[in-house]
Amino acid sequence: MAEAERAEVSKEATVFKGATVVDGTGAERYRAHVRIADGLITEIVGIGEGGPGLDGSSTVDADGLVLAPGFIDMHAHSDLALLLEPQHPAKVTQGVICEVLGQDGLSYAPVDETTLPALRRQLAGWNGDPADFDWDWRDVAGYLDRIDRARPAVNACYLVPHGSLRMLAMGWQNRAPTPAELDRMRQVLAQCLLDGAVGMSSGLSYTPGMYAETDELVALCTVVAAHGGFHAPHQRSYGRGALEGYAEMVEIARRSGCALHLTHATMNFGVNRGRAGELLELVDRALADGIDLTLDSYPYLPGSTTLAALLPSWATEGGPGPTLARLADPADRERIRSAMEERGSDGCHGVVADWTTIQISGVRSERLAWAVGRTVAELAAEQGRGGTEAFLDLLRQDELGTTVLQHVGHEENVRAVMRHPAHTVGSDGLLVGARPHPRAWGTFARYLGHYSRELGVLPLEETVARMTGRPAARLGLDRRGRIAPGFHADVVLLDPERVRDAATFAQPRLPAEGIEYVYVNGTAVVRQGRTTGARPGRALRRTDRGTVAR
Repeated sequence: MAEAERAEVSKEATVFKGATVVDGTGAERYRAHVRIADGLITEIVGIGEGGPGLDGSSTVDADGLVLAPGFIDMHAHSDLALLLEPQHPAKVTQGVICEVLGQDGLSYAPVDETTLPALRRQLAGWNGDPADFDWDWRDVAGYLDRIDRARPAVNACYLVPHGSLRMLAMGWQNRAPTPAELDRMRQVLAQCLLDGAVGMSSGLSYTPGMYAETDELVALCTVVAAHGGFHAPHQRSYGRGALEGYAEMVEIARRSGCALHLTHATMNFGVNRGRAGELLELVDRALADGIDLTLDSYPYLPGSTTLAALLPSWATEGGPGPTLARLADPADRERIRSAMEERGSDGCHGVVADWTTIQISGVRSERLAWAVGRTVAELAAEQGRGGTEAFLDLLRQDELGTTVLQHVGHEENVRAVMRHPAHTVGSDGLLVGARPHPRAWGTFARYLGHYSRELGVLPLEETVARMTGRPAARLGLDRRGRIAPGFHADVVLLDPERVRDAATFAQPRLPAEGIEYVYVNGTAVVRQGRTTGARPGRALRRTDRGTVAR
């Protein structure tokens, strides 16, 4: 990359005077003066140790404030947002300095001229689908270069999406790959990892990833393991088949030797109330067997996805075009209704759809804005129709671009998962739509304020470690995730008594409170609680040494 295209690194030396340091390791907090310069943490002098003070061209009075490493979002959906709105206020106002993209087995690299248009259509509910946008990359190297050229406010890592690989090799077909198709997937995956991806994601309740059998995933994860990456699966079910799905992911890790990161690890729907302990027993057994396993979660009860994701897998075979054709066919509509309302669709995690829990959060077409905020049950009642009829017609009218909230979580499960030592933090936040899930703007502040300070689920030091040092270790980040000399100056200064999430389901785009300063690569992106407009972020690429380089 040319020097002129490199993200900015501040040459200014800044001293945080009298900060309470929470260093990202889980260790007890301490008070110190901390100096950053040239994009690095250069000196730390404990208060009471004596000796000269620290000098800097600027000084921040940090008395009463906590200085922590910048936060790492292990599950982000900012794949286009970093390019379209690179100042990225949703995340920098929470203290996020790095995001992991390419989640749930579906993203925009690697692609070709056939798969890119279909992916754009399929992912419109997650990321939007800008028409006046230059899609000038096809591989992972090109996508990471595009991030560098955009100069976003935060850093980014990328996971190779298994569903996108599968589309390249065999389209949307519901079958096992031929040996030649599997070889192509393995070869493309290996090149993506050489280009800097940190691992592979899979989306096993989304098409076409849901068509993959265990052996296919083992073969691909073997490639990931050989390159020092990890597998981040959205597994097959978070409802009726949740435990079986988690057990399959552990078995894939066992057979392939690949590290495993269970993304948005939760146990949802009525069938799983109070059953998080069973998931954590499975995790503990895997750890005891030597499997390298971590997980992430978000601190809210409702989930969020596309409305089309709830369809039975057979109805989405072939991609968006054939899917829309089936939604217009009376026989297929009745078959879908039976699955949704009588047996339980695999797209709806094996449970019968409760239309009162499925709330419209965003639409692609502005003429359907009237539906936002309503549940499918409310739409059906207003129209004097059944829930599935309203569901199918909204999907047709919005060309599969509708997003939803699913009010199916359980507080006891959320707290149990976040207490586990393997836990890290991922927002899983969608940034588009009229009323997206507030986790996109509030996740990290909610952990710090509601769950740590107010409820005492975890002490502050442990909460910070799950947002910083532990995800940095999973990603192999080079000298990031800790407050220590020689580490990158990705830091957050926050008020531990005021930090809280302000975003709500009614007003989901309100910035977090109590985050006073955020520095990315030594440059302030938030100062005195306000965004600065600076854009010092970059793509962080895994190297052949197993670390992520600058």
